[in-house]
Amino acid sequence: MITFIQGVLLTLLAAITIAIVRQRNLFGVVILAGIYSFLIASVMMVLDAVDVAMTEASVGAGISTVVLLAALHLTGSREYPPAHAALLPLFVSAVTAGALIWGTAELPKFGVSHAPIHQNTAPKYIEDAAQHKMPPNMVTGVLADYRGYDTLGETTVIFTGGIGVMLIMRGRRRKSKGSDAKSKSRERSA
Repeated sequence: MITFIQGVLLTLLAAITIAIVRQRNLFGVVILAGIYSFLIASVMMVLDAVDVAMTEASVGAGISTVVLLAALHLTGSREYPPAHAALLPLFVSAVTAGALIWGTAELPKFGVSHAPIHQNTAPKYIEDAAQHKMPPNMVTGVLADYRGYDTLGETTVIFTGGIGVMLIMRGRRRKSKGSDAKSKSRERSA
């Protein structure tokens, strides 16, 4: 049953991705991106990574959608047609994809027990998970016990970014109110 749910979610993710690429209305893109983040959070829930799912839901589907909608309010919601052909971006994307594929050719196969990543920190995390009685989900335990300060730093960065956006929008609102008051006083004097 879980495999079926994962298949449905991944199919929906692919459909949303195609819809985002084909969309020309930026409002639609923002809404579809929020739906995409919600689906990714659902995939993480199915995979028992509740902490990652909560982060994706709050940051990806929540804060990011609100910030992008606020940016659309300030800039407009129509995408301008490109002034030139998309050959250069397509070429850069193809070169980047080729470099990534070439760079991953030498990596160990997925799940190999003698890979370098499994020789250093993973045994320590597994040993400490048994000793400290970490949560049953090892990812949650690692994030809470070993990466707590990192997670706190990430939260601080997101909070600071949100405050910055709110201050920018507040300044825009003051300018528009000030220009309305000036135009009204000019009309009265005329």
